[in-house]
Amino acid sequence: MDSCLFCKIAAGEIPSQKLYEDESVLAFRDIDPQAPVHFLVIPKQHIESCAAVTPGNSAIVAHCFEVIASLAAEQGLKDGFRVVSNCGESAGQTVPHLHFHLLSGRDMTWPPG
Repeated sequence: MDSCLFCKIAAGEIPSQKLYEDESVLAFRDIDPQAPVHFLVIPKQHIESCAAVTPGNSAIVAHCFEVIASLAAEQGLKDGFRVVSNCGESAGQTVPHLHFHLLSGRDMTWPPG
């Protein structure tokens, strides 16, 4: 998608603070962190949101969670972390590309505010 911000980041057209990259997944620090540890994990393939996950693309979503688990362990997040994916504008999704926020380093409240 030519106009998608995260597709441009995945393609290297827009710089990011990369934490992990392979042929199908990219993880990078959030530019507006909401916790001491806050990074995003995205599939490089354009998937609009959780609502667009299908049997044909679900393997990449599973791989995103494998990367999340690996990075959480690598970063020593033993006390816990939160993974969030907003789906749709009214849920707070600002970039229409599936992405997972990993937040840690502070107590999380519920409901999130």
